[in-house]
Amino acid sequence: MQIVLAPMEGVVDHLMREMLTQIGGYDLCITEFVRVVDQKLPARVFTRLCPELLQGGKTLAGTPVRVQLLGQEPGWLAENALRAVELGSPGIDLNFGCPAKAVNKSRGGAVLLKDTDKLYQIVKAVRDAVPPAFAVSAKIRLGYEDTSLTLDNACAIAAAGASSLAVHARTKTDGYRPPAYWPWIAKIKQQVSIPLIANGEIWNAQQALLCQQQSNCQDIMLGRGALAMPNLAQHIRQQQSAMPWPQVLQLLMQYSEFEIAGDKGKYYANRVKQWFSYLKLQYPEAQSLFSQLRLLGKSQDILALLQQQLAK
Repeated sequence: MQIVLAPMEGVVDHLMREMLTQIGGYDLCITEFVRVVDQKLPARVFTRLCPELLQGGKTLAGTPVRVQLLGQEPGWLAENALRAVELGSPGIDLNFGCPAKAVNKSRGGAVLLKDTDKLYQIVKAVRDAVPPAFAVSAKIRLGYEDTSLTLDNACAIAAAGASSLAVHARTKTDGYRPPAYWPWIAKIKQQVSIPLIANGEIWNAQQALLCQQQSNCQDIMLGRGALAMPNLAQHIRQQQSAMPWPQVLQLLMQYSEFEIAGDKGKYYANRVKQWFSYLKLQYPEAQSLFSQLRLLGKSQDILALLQQQLAK
């Protein structure tokens, strides 16, 4: 079984990747997307979103980190894919699943699921540009509004030369509403020979097993569940109990120090609040603390509240 840490815009940044891979259980991380429009991007764009490029394309725990690209122009995506691997990315991931309105309006992410030919062109251009030793993976949803093109899209991506395909088992219209339709992944597996990675609504070991059974797919990708239970990968692999709340508080303090030092606290308040929105799904203590924390806007006030909780 391979467990992949999913990209999550604005919350699973390089600091979160460092922390979660230190806890362990992950075989691969995918970065937040690098948006490609009509130019070859400078190296600093890649190293800002993926500082791991400066340390061999891995987190300090040794987990490979693959750069993800988002865009609609095959040629420019191919040029930027080559630049990313030259900078040290151990492969390229292509985002065909992002449901954000702003992204879809600019013809990126899930909206491309309406255009099977364009999916093929993008994957083929990137695959042709990137040396064979480097993986070119893709992530899709089941469709934009419905599943009428699900199998066609998956087959096109496989035919274009993708190394593997992660499937978020919902449409763009479904958003993140339960359930995830894992049996659809089993249908895709009957049509393509490349490895599939199942994604969506995996919050604990029981759901991971059910996902594997219904999708007929051993490899899984964890997103929101990894934020709700920081040791979810080890919970799935080794049946570890959920990380105790005092240990989660220690992680929050560690993350706070990283974030505030890393960007002078510019995004810290928003990021820690986002993380809490997931932690409260697993920990009742997070729910009560979030009701106080969400009213705070300054980094030092949030830090003081966390320190106060830790001292109890």
